[in-house]
Amino acid sequence: MTARVLIVDDIPTNVRLLEARLTAEYFEVLTATSGREALAICDRADIDLVLLDVMMPEMDGFEVCRRLKGNLKTHHIPVVMVTALDQPSDRVRGLEVGADDFLTKPVDDIQLMARVKSLVRLKALTDELRARAQTGQQIAVEDALRAMDSITTDNGRILLIETDQRHAERVAGYLRDNNEVEVLTNPSDAVLALAGGDFELVLVSMALGEFDALRICSQIRTLEQGRTLPIILIAEDVDRNRVVRGLDLGVNDFIMRPVERNELSARVRTQIRRQRYAVELRESVNHTLALAVTDELTGLYNRRYFERHLSLMLGKAQEQSRDMALMLIDMDFFKAVNDTHGHDIGDAVLKEFALRLRRNIRGVDLACRFGGEEFVVLMPDTDFRQAQSVAERVRQAVAERPFEAGAQRPLNITVSVGVALNDAEGDTPELVLKRADIALYRAKREGRNRVIFDAA
Repeated sequence: MTARVLIVDDIPTNVRLLEARLTAEYFEVLTATSGREALAICDRADIDLVLLDVMMPEMDGFEVCRRLKGNLKTHHIPVVMVTALDQPSDRVRGLEVGADDFLTKPVDDIQLMARVKSLVRLKALTDELRARAQTGQQIAVEDALRAMDSITTDNGRILLIETDQRHAERVAGYLRDNNEVEVLTNPSDAVLALAGGDFELVLVSMALGEFDALRICSQIRTLEQGRTLPIILIAEDVDRNRVVRGLDLGVNDFIMRPVERNELSARVRTQIRRQRYAVELRESVNHTLALAVTDELTGLYNRRYFERHLSLMLGKAQEQSRDMALMLIDMDFFKAVNDTHGHDIGDAVLKEFALRLRRNIRGVDLACRFGGEEFVVLMPDTDFRQAQSVAERVRQAVAERPFEAGAQRPLNITVSVGVALNDAEGDTPELVLKRADIALYRAKREGRNRVIFDAA
């Protein structure tokens, strides 16, 4: 994972220390010594994360954060406040001006990297949504972002998972003035509760007795409705290392016991606002693009949309020296399905394949119907290992279970997959596609039902 991080601090020693830590993890680092300089950099450069010192002359970190979040151009950039202040009121103030998180000096290495990686993943998803809006061209990105200003955080629908009834009632009591809180004291029912409810946030206690809180979080992430649902852990000091693991698993935030009412309320508001903003943006993009750029049969994006989006994303990957992978998929012997069973059965197979494809790629991946029985998946920020994992998961999801498509008996379907990486100097969209096509041809020639990578 790579990203461009801006460090803002007026003390050179602090800047050098953070810069060394992040550079060692292969992040690209920019620096600023004042709030005004930071605002100027964010306005002109593509920043993925801001580490912002609070105590600075002329313009403090709170004001810088407020301006960043108030600017449509920089509103989506995650901001982590770095401060020597450790009062709950200071943390609440930072969250209320729009900060996504905070770190207390001296900055702990594990906490720093966990926070940075978690927010960079969130930024990648936001960027993908914005890029899809830009690709559609009919989308007014600014209108979607302005919707954030009209979104409130009232009446949030929260699921609290806590086995201790006394603790559960105290936490729920802090939130019930402005939210609908459902308490679940049996964690084994979490999946069922989420499937049957329309929640916007999950609070998970790490003290669940015989239940593993991180396993509960992992199970939530496997649900369709839980993939992007914000999760906040409620932790003790002894849970520090497990909290870091939780952040790596995709947990959005955490709060330490004893839970302070104002900090909890602020963190909950931040996550609900972010969730409602993401829903608004997705609905805006989906509604506007639906007719022009989606395939009517499968509901996936069409070739016209893909070709324009590939050009945009490849240019961005090259500009920022980021990985990108392209997966070309062809259904094996599909002509025989149409010839033997008819095109209505063939269409049903294509629809079912599209569903399996969507379930087995990641949220940031873009799946399209390229034509006929050929499909393509664009995978941003994806190296060889990650691309191999996704491609094999898709192949297995097709081959392991027959298709119930209305034929006299279930149909055994397989796919051949060719994968190309953005690893050749001077790559163009046409060249990347060509290499993926060559790899796909090899997969067909070598026996089908396999994944082949092209060596650039």
